[in-house]
Amino acid sequence: MARRERVMRMSVEQPLWRALAGYRVLTMLYAIGFFTTAWSGFARPWLAVAYYAVLFVWTLATLPKVSGAAGCTKRFLAADLTIALTGILLTPFADAHERVMDGGPTLPSIWTAGSVLAFAIKGGWRWAAVASTLVAVANLVERGTPARDTVHNVILVWVASIAIGYVVEVARASERTLARALEIEAATRERERLARDIHDSVLQVLAMVQRRGAVIGGEAAELGRMAGEQEVALRTLVSGGLVPVSRVSEDTTEGAVVRAVEEPDEDAPAGPVDLRALLAPYAGARVNFAEPGAPVPLAPVAARELAAAVGAALDNVRRHVGEDARAWILVEDEPDEVVVTVRDEGPGIPEGRLAEAEGEGRLGVALSIRGRLRDLGGTAELISVPGQGTEVELRAPRAPGTTTDTGGTARGKAER
Repeated sequence: MARRERVMRMSVEQPLWRALAGYRVLTMLYAIGFFTTAWSGFARPWLAVAYYAVLFVWTLATLPKVSGAAGCTKRFLAADLTIALTGILLTPFADAHERVMDGGPTLPSIWTAGSVLAFAIKGGWRWAAVASTLVAVANLVERGTPARDTVHNVILVWVASIAIGYVVEVARASERTLARALEIEAATRERERLARDIHDSVLQVLAMVQRRGAVIGGEAAELGRMAGEQEVALRTLVSGGLVPVSRVSEDTTEGAVVRAVEEPDEDAPAGPVDLRALLAPYAGARVNFAEPGAPVPLAPVAARELAAAVGAALDNVRRHVGEDARAWILVEDEPDEVVVTVRDEGPGIPEGRLAEAEGEGRLGVALSIRGRLRDLGGTAELISVPGQGTEVELRAPRAPGTTTDTGGTARGKAER
């Protein structure tokens, strides 16, 4: 069966890398523009022209390198910082001595900060501290004395780069936590889905074998006893066991990645299905089915889950009220949702019994009914009055494109 992958990439780093690429280009143009306006004041303008030629080519050629953490390798970072430091140290040889002593800008000017920020985004605050320290030393060597404006600029770059590096590290930890939470959510939903399927088939068969074996007696009674033990063990496993996660988390250089692998159902119909066709088999001598006169279209998955929840409710009627108990199914087709009500004539459910059953591992209502509707974005409400039966109201939202053709509300009426 063909597999389909849906990948969701979560990375707060990507906007930072894009901003860094734009920053490098703009600051490179700024440095060159400043030189063109003051080139006559340079002692050796040809040296500055040669450096700016290298800076121009390097900045444009390395744009793919700063598009993401994967391309921004340690070797690239070292070379990039070397170009920035070289420009700072070349400034006293290219520019006039008076302008250097008056606090004039270095050859790379504010382009140097982009190199330091690349360290911060790639490696966090520790890498940023090392890179900004080297830049600080180069600025002090270029000026020859720790002037106030030089110290001010050095501290500003140092603090900003370390702060950004720290924020990136916190963001990465948050992404890993979110990816793990999504894994747990996927595992929980998969466990509930398997539990519903098991409850609708295996557990009910084991319970029936236990009851019939006790009635028949003899060897059948022993078989019934073993089936009862297996039912209890399976309920315990379903209610507390774990299943392998269906999503895989990868801590890549571009952030946390959650990959959901799905196997599509090849037998599923392409368009909406009529809910009435799925509920009609439940009708019988003891089950009265009231349906609208027009089709009740629902998405295939929603229709199957809603029909399965109705089947689980009828199974509860047969189990707890009796095989001869009467039940009613009422389908109401609303513009925004479909409402299916299942009623019986039993003694009702004592208060607190559902919570007690769930604690014992009997998850028919919790998983087979409420769990299914919750996964659909709907609700399942149980109304029970002692001595007056139980009513289960299932509400499933209608997906876009599955509205009725009549444009109104089709209601079925059931009478007891």
